[in-house]
Amino acid sequence: MDIIMPAIGETVNEGKLAKWFKKEGDQINEGDILCEVETDKTTMEIPSITNGILKKIIVQESETVEVGTKLGIVE
Repeated sequence: MDIIMPAIGETVNEGKLAKWFKKEGDQINEGDILCEVETDKTTMEIPSITNGILKKIIVQESETVEVGTKLGIVE
């Protein structure tokens, strides 16, 4: 399952990945906080919606990406 940069607000088109709370290879449970993203208006934690293993981190901390960008992969 892909971890996607969410649309945080109607006028927010991008966000910065502030911090990963998990690392590649970690076991993930539904509800675990995976990462934190920042916009000019807010900071938001991104929870997992599935169980699995964090296979790949695509976007690194401090990178700014558009809404809809794949941040990582949970299998």
